[in-house]
Amino acid sequence: MSASIPPPTARVTPPSDDAIAMMRYDAAKKSAGVAYALWFFLGYFGAHRFYLERTGSAVAMLTIALLSFLLTIVLVGFLGLIAMGIWWFVDAFLIQGMVRDSNDRLIDQMRR
Repeated sequence: MSASIPPPTARVTPPSDDAIAMMRYDAAKKSAGVAYALWFFLGYFGAHRFYLERTGSAVAMLTIALLSFLLTIVLVGFLGLIAMGIWWFVDAFLIQGMVRDSNDRLIDQMRR
């Protein structure tokens, strides 16, 4: 069996602007699955927040985590690690909304 190839006289219509926009959106949208995987494995360092383009809070998480790990030598860092654990746990419930917000921002950017 041969593949269906259009005859040379047939014209192929280009995709519509809406179809192109949808393809761009699908290629650039954020995935909740990826965000949760980053949260689970690298959440203490804010990897999921970097992925969802929440850079300010991601840098804060990274800084607090690194300082807390360094300060565990003098036992003060455990307070930061406890705070990070609470923040990490709460983020599990916030990721779905953060993904939605990120994708909504992407749609707004594409409309311009």
